[in-house]
Parts: sequence; C-alpha cells; structure tokens
Amino acid sequence: MRGAKSAKWVAIAGVVALTATACGGGDDSSGGSGKVDPKGIVSYANGEPQNALQPSNTMEAYGSVVIDSLFTGLVHYDKQGNITYENAESVTPDKANKVWTVKLKPGWKFHNGEAVTAKSYVDAWNWAADPANGQQNSGWYRDIVGYDKVHPEKGKAKSKAMEGLKVVDDNTFTITLNSGIPYYAYKLVYAPFYPMPSAALKDPKKYGEAPVGNGPYKFKSWEHKKSVQVTAWSGYKGDNKPKNGGINFKAYTTPQAAYNDLRSDNVDTMPLIPDSELANFKQDFGDRAIEQDFSAINTVNPAFYSKTFKDMDVKVIQGLSMAIDRDTIAKTTFAGTRESATGWVAKGVKGYKAGACGEFCKFDPKKAKQFVKDGGGVPGNAITIQYNADQPHKGWVTAVCNSITKSTGVKCTGDPKTDFQADTEVRDKKQVKAMYRSGWVLDYPFNGNFLADLYGTGVDGNKGGFSDKKFDALTKKADAAKTIDESAKLYQEAEKQLVNTFPGIPLWYNKTLSASSKNVKGVEFDQAGDPVLTDIEVFEK
Repeated sequence: MRGAKSAKWVAIAGVVALTATACGGGDDSSGGSGKVDPKGIVSYANGEPQNALQPSNTMEAYGSVVIDSLFTGLVHYDKQGNITYENAESVTPDKANKVWTVKLKPGWKFHNGEAVTAKSYVDAWNWAADPANGQQNSGWYRDIVGYDKVHPEKGKAKSKAMEGLKVVDDNTFTITLNSGIPYYAYKLVYAPFYPMPSAALKDPKKYGEAPVGNGPYKFKSWEHKKSVQVTAWSGYKGDNKPKNGGINFKAYTTPQAAYNDLRSDNVDTMPLIPDSELANFKQDFGDRAIEQDFSAINTVNPAFYSKTFKDMDVKVIQGLSMAIDRDTIAKTTFAGTRESATGWVAKGVKGYKAGACGEFCKFDPKKAKQFVKDGGGVPGNAITIQYNADQPHKGWVTAVCNSITKSTGVKCTGDPKTDFQADTEVRDKKQVKAMYRSGWVLDYPFNGNFLADLYGTGVDGNKGGFSDKKFDALTKKADAAKTIDESAKLYQEAEKQLVNTFPGIPLWYNKTLSASSKNVKGVEFDQAGDPVLTDIEVFEK
C-alpha cells in the first residue's frame, strides 16, 4: 500500500496517525559495499495466494500484497489517514454524496501499453459484479445503482452492467449510489476498485495466472507454491516509483522457516515474527528489528451455521469471551507485543472508540462459567477454533482454549488447516465446525470498514453467517449521514449493538513485528501492516 501527494480532501479525514516505534534497515548494517543497487531484487517471505491474481478475487494477505504491487487505484491515504489521489485527478461527490464524479490523470498505461481509461474501470467493475465470473469481492459494488440487477440475491441476472456506472469521456466517469455515503471515496482504496485491461476480461483464466496491471511493478512469473516475481516498471506514472529492481514473493509453509532465512539473510523481510521468537527477535536483529502499530484486530468468530452455534443463546458467547485471559496471554504468548481489545474496531481509524465490548471483554472466570450455564451450554460441551498452521497461530489458539476450558469446563481445542489457502476455502464453503480465527486489517481507515464490511448481512467479509436486522439498520443509518464525522459517530452506535449479538469475540489489537536482512534498507510497514515495497533499497554485493 502506498502514500501519495496531498489532495483536496485532506479536511475530510482527521484520522489518528500511526507512528513507528522502531524501524530497521540502516546503512551501517549493510552486508555488502554500503552502496545501493537500484536494480537489486527484494525478497519477501509470503505464501501461496488463495486464488488467481485478480483484484476482485483477492481477499487474503498472500495474494493482496502481490496485487497491490501490480496495480495502482484511484485513491489511497497518507499516514494521517487523509485521502490522496493516485490514478485519479479528482473524486468529487454531489451535495447528497450520491453521485461521484471521477476524473483520471491522463497518460497512464497498463503494463502491456494499453491506455488506462474510464472504460478500464467501468468494464472491470461490471465484469467483477457478474456472479458468472465468481469474484469473491463482488459485494463491494453493492452500493452502486443496478448492482442488484447484475448480481441478484435470487434468480437470474437482469443486466450485465450496473446502470450507476457511466463513462463520460476517456478520462471521466460517474458513480451513482443507491443512497449517499459521505466516506465513499475511502472505499475506492480497496483492490476491487482497481482497473483492468481489456485482455483480462476476454481470457480471465489466463490473466489470473499472469496479471497485467498499471502499478509500480510488472508481473514476471508465478511458480506455484514457490514464488511470485515482479519487476520494477519504467513506464509507471505514479509518485511511488520503485527504489529497487523488483520483488521476489517467496512462498513459505511455516513462519519459522521464513524467520530462519531472514536471520541468515536469505530473505529480506517477513510479515510477522513467529510467536516462538518474539522474546528474541530484537536481540537477533538489533536496529533492524521492526515494531509498528497498525490498524488490525484479532478475533475468534462463531460459524452461526454450524451445529455448535446455530440458534445458540448469546449468553454462551459472552461467557466464552469473559473466559479468555487476554492480558496474560498477551504478556506470555506474545511477549507483551499485543494489546487486549475492548471492542470490534481496530485502533487508529476514524471513529475508533474504546470500550464497546464492556464487561464481556474483561477476564472473569466465575461470571464466564455462569453465563455459559445460563445460556444453555455448548452442544457436546466442546468447541474448536480453526486456524491456518502456516502462520504463528498455534500458540495463542492453544492459550485461548486452555483459558476457556479452565474457566468454564468447556473443552476447547485448535483445528489447524495446512495453510491460509486451505483455511479460507473451508470458510468460503461454510464448513467451519465451530469457531475460526479471524484477523481483519483495514481496507480503508474508517470504523465502518470493521463493522458493516465484516458483520453486515451477506457481505463478503462475513464468513460466519452472522445476521442482525438491528445492526444492519444502524449501519444503513450511518451510511446515510451527511458528513464523515456524523457517519463515524453513528457507526459507534452500531458497534454498541454488537454486545447484544456477539458476531465475534475481540481478542487483541495488532502490531507489525518484523525485521530486515543486512541486504536492504528502508523497510517499513504501512497502516494496513503491508510492507512499503517501493521504498526498500538493496545494497550492492
């Protein structure tokens, strides 16, 4: 994810800035001559993307970091959360926040030489909204007039194009929403709103294996379960031009293997330090260790369609939440690098307010046991927490389960899946046995992204089948507000409603804990916890 020049919309944001507590990558620790090689390749410890590399079909971290290197969208945001313009020259709403006019910066091209035009955006979004194309992010267009005709809940589609999208000229198009949304420009940050060249829609399967974007890097190769490689693109028109020659996204099956390679300078950085190394990584890497806040939250979410949680009394879930000793687990399993969550919205975004979860996010084993009992208990007196074993989750899942079992008598065990791809596929197929680990990172810095986009009825991020009419009504009211500040306050009211339904159990706010090798400098992570790849420089060897 990227930063860009300041924009007209600076006044609309007012988001709390996130600052680095430590940054790695100084010149003194270089493993070579100390001189920078502008053609040097950065290696990043990643994993196998879940799906084909299409912007509208990527919702997980391994694919997203690749997609964001290949594409540049209309807008982004700076460290203060202010909207910044990238491929767009302006994004302007009418007085009702219902009709948005997008003007593009002229002269931008895709990596294959095709011009990036208004049609590139409109055609890509219409294609992705069509259920026949199986794009898991299609629900992100639900605000646009005519989406329900292209992607109806039931029956056959009545149209192939959303009537709310209109091409005005090569560099201008309009977006008409079903109702006004004051913060809609923030949504345009997310990958489903990237453009695609015409060839992508003619042969999407081929394109998904070798995507053509308009971003700072150009696709080179994808050797499945081994690596995705991209190279710096000389024709890039954006401000964030790469300071390196490309990125090698190396696929690892365990975080420990990635850490071992990072310590040996065989990979240049990684997204998360393994739990087992949290107490040691600062000593291992010195000034190359990285600890930064970012806007993400960890939860465990019930699968409300499962035999375990279907028609369950909310008291049971509230009791399970109170059974978790968050503070102790943060100090032990996470070596003090996590902060216990007090609500469902991550810190550092517009509208964040502590305490929405109230007493139910405070450790109280006596009350926890009583709530589980009063709510009728758990079927079979046993639950599982599903997680992906290719990232450092086993330790904390075990600790959470032990705390639940000790507090309530409910037997809790982990349910590991081989990797993130397997984990997400089980969620997509609605085959989670009881609960699943969920880590939600901001798509845009606004509290509604952690509420309506995760717990709204039928939205793409809602993998647990949660539905609450009162909550949906409150989010709809928030979206109808005239200003961003008013909308954020109304979303705070919607968050309070979640106490009565508990769609997920808040656990901790995240930090980026990483490091860099001796081969590079300038490694930092953004507010979404993603590496700022374009700023990394590689030392000559």
